[in-house]
Amino acid sequence: MKQDGMFRDEAVLHVRAGKGGDGCCSFHREKYVTQGGPDGGDGGDGGNVVFVATSHENSLFRVARQREHFAEHGRPGGPNNCSGAQGESIEIHVPIGTQIKDARRGNLLADLKEDGEQIVIAEGGRGGKGNARFASATHQTPDRFDKGTPGEDRQVALELKLVANVGFVGLPNAGKSTLLRTLTSARPRVGAYPFTTLDPSLGVMETGADPPTLVLADIPGLIEGANEGKGLGHQFLRHVERTQVLLHLVDCSVASEDPWTDFQTIRQEITAFSPELSQRSWLLLATKIEDDASRLRAQDLMEKSGQDGLLISAAMAQGLDALRFRLAAIVKETALRITSEQG
Repeated sequence: MKQDGMFRDEAVLHVRAGKGGDGCCSFHREKYVTQGGPDGGDGGDGGNVVFVATSHENSLFRVARQREHFAEHGRPGGPNNCSGAQGESIEIHVPIGTQIKDARRGNLLADLKEDGEQIVIAEGGRGGKGNARFASATHQTPDRFDKGTPGEDRQVALELKLVANVGFVGLPNAGKSTLLRTLTSARPRVGAYPFTTLDPSLGVMETGADPPTLVLADIPGLIEGANEGKGLGHQFLRHVERTQVLLHLVDCSVASEDPWTDFQTIRQEITAFSPELSQRSWLLLATKIEDDASRLRAQDLMEKSGQDGLLISAAMAQGLDALRFRLAAIVKETALRITSEQG
């Protein structure tokens, strides 16, 4: 999940809507008419600041580069009952899954979960009324007019939480990035050392089943104490909060000291971070099964955990079709259960 070579999932912006234009105080003038009636027009409304969720953005990096976003002021009214033009609103495009909070109070203003979903975060000021608005039978030549009101001005904090069907979790170097590259067209960094992945990555996998495609999220490797924020644990763990299914990857090659301990560490960190998240549908995946020793270690892991998991080798392209079908089935089953519970 990269953009311009950088990933960013937090930003603080100063947004200001446009001020409303002032109303006009004017009286009709033409040849042979020395005292015409009031004809001052209204001022235009100020422009709004609108946030729009779009699938074309996948990071807050671009948005964060410009810290201030100001909409256009409304134009003042004019004579001859001419109204001022409205100020132009501005749209700030953010990734799907962006939460917008008031930076000072911390309250949630919006949670943009769908492509095209939008919200006005700062509303433009109202244009003032011209003196023509105040004419009446008893007061035919009013000189009263209103000034435009200020637009909303606020500091907003943006926080991105990835939206995906399946979230990969596991210790560093468990094979998450390699698996994402193999299953999708995503190209996260891959290396035979811990913490190759520092940024979340997204990819779309074809399942050959129902649903036909799934969005997969590769989350940076967890470490012990991640639920307490160690190793940027809070920032990484929040990205799996919106996934329907968690895929727990455990390295079962000889490079791993103890797959069972690794598995327990993952479960403990997720439970400590969010008990609700620990109850999410999940699948245990033994990775790097490329010899008899790794296969025996994987079978031992499944027995100890009591899980009916899968064994794969992304490097050798083994077990991947079974994984695609299994994930599709779990996602479909989870979606049906959620729909039933909500209904």
